[in-house]
Amino acid sequence: MQRRDLLSRFSLGCLGCLTAAPSSASEAPALWLASPYQGHENLSDYWVSEKYDGIRGYWNGQQLLSRSGKVLTPPAWFVQAWPSTPFEGELWAGLGQFEQTAAIIQQKQASDSEWRALRFMVFDVSAHGKTFTERMALYQGLAKHIDQPWVHAVAQNKTHSHAALKTLLQTTVQAGGEGLMLHRGNSLYQSGRNGDVLKVKLHEDAEATVVGYEAGQGKYAQRMGALWVETPQGLRFKLGTGLSDAQRQNPPALGQWVTYRYRGLTDKGVPRFASFVRIRPAVER
Repeated sequence: MQRRDLLSRFSLGCLGCLTAAPSSASEAPALWLASPYQGHENLSDYWVSEKYDGIRGYWNGQQLLSRSGKVLTPPAWFVQAWPSTPFEGELWAGLGQFEQTAAIIQQKQASDSEWRALRFMVFDVSAHGKTFTERMALYQGLAKHIDQPWVHAVAQNKTHSHAALKTLLQTTVQAGGEGLMLHRGNSLYQSGRNGDVLKVKLHEDAEATVVGYEAGQGKYAQRMGALWVETPQGLRFKLGTGLSDAQRQNPPALGQWVTYRYRGLTDKGVPRFASFVRIRPAVER
């Protein structure tokens, strides 16, 4: 459907007639997923590291996969000498360069110069029967053994005060970082979401799919006013802030995943003050 056809439907307020077609998904690796930091945890149990705003990558010993299981296509030199040991990290182009990272990853044959802009920030190995503190030594040794300038072991540190953690978070964000991660030192590797791995951010964020559009009014007349999105749990709501003029003129396509930022939930479970952040790349799903 052409963009002008979409715009012509905005005046109808037509959510029901603009629904996303289902997309096929490949089998995803069984990775851990972070839960939100609550502020009452015993921080002496956790290691603290920076949260890198990139694309998660999982090396299964033979191929580099996205979180969703999509096979990524780095040049042969990028993964040369990588071991058969599975490990994971973040493909990262630097502070504030998420879009650049995503653009490179989504290409089937990105140039060598583009891939040389990326680093692989190693943060875990899926070794069974070992705690995270033990796995830290493993992934740090693994990165050292690979000995490639684009492969880095993520630094881990300790903090015992929530006030100190908050200060570190503010310093990290002011420098352009996304946030922090907490890993419980005595936790074994397990897939799914639990309190052993936490993300610490100034704002909560989540993902939803675009399922419709609402017409703009006033200065947004003849352009999109808001996105209708749907969460993985089936909740639908509007995203009307955070969108640029260019994005209102050419909105994210139906079925695309977007990231939004919010501050808590209403009594009905709807995100408060939800604001569009960006389109999530296909490799994330």
